[in-house]
Amino acid sequence: MPSIYTAAEIAAHLGGEVRGDPTVVLRGFAPADTAKAGDLTFAETEAYFARADQSAASAILVGGDFQSAQKVLIRVANARVAFARVLPLFFPEATPAPGVHATAVVSGSARVDPSAHVGPGCVVGDGAAVGAGSVLEALVVVGAETQIGENTRLFPQVTVYPRMRIGDRVRIHAGAVIGSDGYGYVFDEGAHRKVPQVGWVVIEDDVEIGANVTIDRGALGPTVIGQGTKIDNLVQIAHNVVVGRHCLIISQVGIAGSTRLGDYVTLAGQAGLAGHLRIGNRAVVAAQSGVMHDIPDGEKWLGAPARPDRQMKRQFIALEKLPELLRRVAELERRLAELEGR
Repeated sequence: MPSIYTAAEIAAHLGGEVRGDPTVVLRGFAPADTAKAGDLTFAETEAYFARADQSAASAILVGGDFQSAQKVLIRVANARVAFARVLPLFFPEATPAPGVHATAVVSGSARVDPSAHVGPGCVVGDGAAVGAGSVLEALVVVGAETQIGENTRLFPQVTVYPRMRIGDRVRIHAGAVIGSDGYGYVFDEGAHRKVPQVGWVVIEDDVEIGANVTIDRGALGPTVIGQGTKIDNLVQIAHNVVVGRHCLIISQVGIAGSTRLGDYVTLAGQAGLAGHLRIGNRAVVAAQSGVMHDIPDGEKWLGAPARPDRQMKRQFIALEKLPELLRRVAELERRLAELEGR
C-alpha cells in the first residue's frame, strides 16, 4: 500500500468518520509535540487533545466527542486501538525477499517453503520445516525436526532446539532461546544428578516473544504457550509450564516448572511464580509479587508472599501506621512504669 493517504482513506481503513476536509493528504504519523504539516496524530484525553489541536499536525485521530475549528478529525470508537491499526500503514515492516542466503546451512532433509526467507548464517537442521512466508533473520538456528508455521518471523540469533513446534504468525525477537533443558536435578550420592529433559515446546498461533526470553522444554511432554499470548523481554518460563491463551507476561517474570496459567492472565514485571501452581482465568499478579499459592479466576494478587490485593493493601496501610503505633506503645509503657513505681 502507498504511504500517502487521505483522511477519508484512513477513516475507511479504521471504520471511522471524518470531521472536516476528507481530502486532506496525510504522509506520516507523529506525536503532537513533533508533528508537522501532513502528519496524523492522535489524542485520547482532553490534555492530549489540547496539545494536538495546537500542533502542526494536519489531522487528529480521536476516540471521544472532541471538536476542533482548525483540524481535521478522524473519529473512531477507540483511539488507542486505531493507533495500533494505522501505524503499519505509515511504517510497514520490511519483508526480506524469499530464498535461502548463500551462507545459510540447510539440511537436505529440511523443508523450506519457496516463499520463506532464510538469512545469512542460519542453520536449519535435519527434518525441520519452515512454512510459507516465514522469515529467519541472520544467525537463527532451527534444530532438527522443528516445525515452524506460516508467516512466522524469527529475529537475529534466535535459537530453537530440536523437535519444537511453532505455529503461524509467531514473532520471536533477538536472542530468545526456545527449548533449552529444564532445570531438573535429583540429589544422588552427594551430587546433583541431571534428570534428562526429553520433552518439547509448543508455541501456538499469534504469539509474540520478546528478546532474550528463555522457554525450557518439558521434562516429559510439552511446555505450552497459548494462542495470542504476548511475552515481554527477559522472561524465564520453566519446563512443563502451560500458559493459556491471550496472556500478558511482562519483563523479568519467572515461572517455575509445571505451573499452569489460565486464559487472559496478566503477570506484571518481576513477578515470580512457584512451581505446580494453578493461576485462574483473567487473574492479575502485580509487579514484584512472589506467588506461592493457587489464584482463583479473576482475582488480583500482590506482595511477597502474594495475597489477594485487598488483604495486602490493608497490611500496607497497617505498616504505614506502625511507627506511630510503636511510639504510642512506648509512651504507654513509660506511663505504666511510672504508675507501678508509685
